[in-house]
Amino acid sequence: MKATGIVRRIDDLGRIVVPKEIRRTLRIREGDPLEIFTDSSGAIILKKYSPICELSTFAKEYAESLAQTSGHIICIVDREQIIAISGGPKKEFLEKQISNELEKIISERNTINAERDDAKFIPILNNENDKSYNHELITPIIAEGDALGAVIFLSPAKKMGEVESKLAQSAAGFLGKQMEQ
Repeated sequence: MKATGIVRRIDDLGRIVVPKEIRRTLRIREGDPLEIFTDSSGAIILKKYSPICELSTFAKEYAESLAQTSGHIICIVDREQIIAISGGPKKEFLEKQISNELEKIISERNTINAERDDAKFIPILNNENDKSYNHELITPIIAEGDALGAVIFLSPAKKMGEVESKLAQSAAGFLGKQMEQ
């Protein structure tokens, strides 16, 4: 745990203010859920909560099945990072922070099907220098009206068509229903 040197007082309602600099750095926005942990030394730890991460084992298996069926690289992301990948380089993608552009696409609930030359094509990761894919299909995962993540198909050569689009929609819909339960 890293000390920030910032001290805050608890108000009469038991609230504390998380400083703007920390919220910006950790990409915490108004209304974001935070999970609260304590440890034996008396520390209180706040962590961004991701309901999709609770399904990470299930999401991994689903991604593997989709990759085998479609022949594409499959990523399942929450609004922060890639939580499951199959059919592609795990080390380069798994648990890496997603790009601001991808986060915006998810929050706007847009579906993208684009080639690298297309203006709609966006980087998946913040430090996107990856040339291992030239086509992408991004479908948001929505649960109880909230956009929580996305199912992403990536391909080095094959353009995604209607079959892949329906597979991605089905996967996103199914994962959204699982989170509602």
